Amino acid sequence: MDLFVFLEIFEREGGIQSYVKDIFRAYLKLAQREPHRQAEVFLLRDGEGCVNPFEGHPELQFRYFKDNPAWRGRVRLGAALGSALLLRRPQRVFCGHINLAPLVRMLCQPLGIPYTVLTYGKEVWETLPLADRQALQRADRIWTISRYSRDRASQANQVEPQKFDMLSCAIDGEAFTPGPKPQHLIERYHLAGAKVLMTVARLWPGDIYKGVDVTIRALPRISQIFPEVKYLVIGRGDDQPRLAQLAQDLGVSSRVVFAGFVPTEDLVDHYRVADAYIMPSQEGFGIVYLEAMACGIPVLSGNSDGSADPLQDGRLGWQVPHRDPDAVAEACIEILKGEDRRCDGQFLRQEAIAGFGQEALVHQLAKLLHSK
Repeated sequence: MDLFVFLEIFEREGGIQSYVKDIFRAYLKLAQREPHRQAEVFLLRDGEGCVNPFEGHPELQFRYFKDNPAWRGRVRLGAALGSALLLRRPQRVFCGHINLAPLVRMLCQPLGIPYTVLTYGKEVWETLPLADRQALQRADRIWTISRYSRDRASQANQVEPQKFDMLSCAIDGEAFTPGPKPQHLIERYHLAGAKVLMTVARLWPGDIYKGVDVTIRALPRISQIFPEVKYLVIGRGDDQPRLAQLAQDLGVSSRVVFAGFVPTEDLVDHYRVADAYIMPSQEGFGIVYLEAMACGIPVLSGNSDGSADPLQDGRLGWQVPHRDPDAVAEACIEILKGEDRRCDGQFLRQEAIAGFGQEALVHQLAKLLHSK
C-alpha cells in the first residue's frame, strides 16, 4: 500500500492540482499492470462530496479531512496519518506539498519510515522556513518537474541535487491535436489573413514574468516584416488595463486581441488558430508549450527556466532572454517565416508526446515507485 498526503486536489484548480491528477491517471494505468498496487490518499482541504473523477477506483482510496475551523482538519489528518503509519507500516510516504512536510517528517522519522516530498515549482525556489527546510533536507527523495526547479530548490534550501528525481508534467495527446484554423475563432477575433501569435497566461500584476508585455513591445518590429501580425492573449486579470495601455502607447493596439478567460476544453481550438505560441517566461516547466506542440504549433520560451525540458534545450523551440523584446521579435520573425525544422508540426507533436505523453509519465512513475 502506497500512502500519499496532499493539501487539496479537487476543490481548487491550478498547476499543482492538474499535475497531481496526471499522476493519479498514471498510477491507475500502472495498477492495471501491477494488480497488487494500491494507494491511500489523504486530502487535508478537500471535503466529502467534492467532484473527484477517481472516486470508485479500488486502486485509489481517498480520505477527506476538510473541516471548520481548519485547524481541526489538520489535527484529524495528523491523527489518521499517525494511526495509518503505526498499523500499516507503509514502505514509504509521499508528501504532496512542502507545507505538509514538517508533519510528515514528525510522524515518519520516529518510526523509521522514509518519505518523499513532491515539489512543483516556485513554492520551493526560495529559502523556506526552518521547519519546512529541515523536512525537505531530511526527506529520503524529492520529486520535481524539471532540472530548473531542482536547481532552484537545491541551492535555496541546501539540499543535495542527487536527492531529486524527475517526474515531469505530461501532455494528453488525445485532447490536444492538430487541426485546421477554426473559422468561428477567426471571425470572433477578427483574424482573417493574420499571422497569429498567441499566449495563455494569467494577467495578474504578480505574473508579469509571463512576458505578455515583452511580446507587445516586440510587435512594432515584427510588424515591419509581417504587417498582418496579430497577438491573441488568452487569460484575464488586473494587469490587462496596463497591457492594453502599453499596446496603445506603442501604436499596436489594433494588433493585440484580449480574449479573456477560455475554458480548458476550448483551448485546443485556440492553439489551432495560432501560427506560433509565444511566452518568454520563467516557468517551473511550462505545460502550455507541450499543449501547443501537441497541436503542431511552434513555440518560443525564456532561456533560463524549466521550459528547457519540454523544449529539449532548444531542439523543439526557440529560447530567448525572457525580458528582451528585440530577441523575442527576432525569434518570432524566424518562426513566422517557417523555414526551421522547429516549425514542422508533425515533428513537434511526435517529439512532445514521445517525451512527455501519458505513457511516458507512467514509465517515469513506475521507475520511481520501484526504486528504493
